[in-house]
Amino acid sequence: MSKRVVLAGGTGFIGQYFEKKYREEGYDIAIISRQEPHINWNDREGILEAVDGASLVINLAGKSVNCRYNERNKKEILNSRIDTTLIIGETIEKCENPPALWINSSTATIYRHAEDRPMTEDHGEEGEGFSVNVGKRWEEVFFCFNLPSTRQAALRITIALGKDGGVIPVYQNLVKFGLGGKQGSGEQMFSWIHIEDLYRIVRFIEAREDMNGVFNCGSPNPVQNKELMRLLRQSMGRDFGMPATDWMLKAGAVVIRTEPELILKSRWVLPSRLLRAGFIFAYPTLKLALEEINSENMKNTNTA
Repeated sequence: MSKRVVLAGGTGFIGQYFEKKYREEGYDIAIISRQEPHINWNDREGILEAVDGASLVINLAGKSVNCRYNERNKKEILNSRIDTTLIIGETIEKCENPPALWINSSTATIYRHAEDRPMTEDHGEEGEGFSVNVGKRWEEVFFCFNLPSTRQAALRITIALGKDGGVIPVYQNLVKFGLGGKQGSGEQMFSWIHIEDLYRIVRFIEAREDMNGVFNCGSPNPVQNKELMRLLRQSMGRDFGMPATDWMLKAGAVVIRTEPELILKSRWVLPSRLLRAGFIFAYPTLKLALEEINSENMKNTNTA
């Protein structure tokens, strides 16, 4: 079996972590990206050469949603996901030796704002609005391909946590400057996953040839926003943090050019299919995840 993995959009927070882990396990990595020196998205021959004969393709490509949803950004957010997914699918159709598995990133934001009950793959309710429509369209394009030799899995990823990026540095800075109180009502649910568990999920699906379709990728123990902020303060030795009201968050979002829904939307997502299949989380609770992240940060500080 080939020991080559193709990481499409592999230069971000998740992609860099996956690259490091796969290289540690002895895999060759081909990265498709708009950044040098990687295979460019316009290089269709180069993409075909990388994908043909690979054991796995993971597509993580897509413009960050951490921006204002004006018409230009909305177009880029959608097209960066649709176009790259189409390129991967069309490439696999041309392969003489297609990869056994194609994993495509998706989003847990596809579900509605939920404070009443959790959303699972079988019993979740899709929401409305721009972010939801992006998720729906993304998955429609991904599953439109008929690839008899390639399993397909769409990962509805929640907020990924890790020491080298994602939202953790943002939240830690809020706590450092005394702004680590609840945000909005504090009742909104925060679904999350440690980046190591996300990698382990990919490896789990790789090993299970019976697994395909849509998977919620989040810890089995989401928390309310007020508990998230309490645990962050606790992990950083801070007793108090100023709360932020809805209007403060909405005004602040305009200033820093992002959208308040990234904080105020209640994402209550459970990984029902993974749990039924027997997946065991290394970091099932937020307390454990934050302890690991802070310990890694302390190691880096002490060796710097």
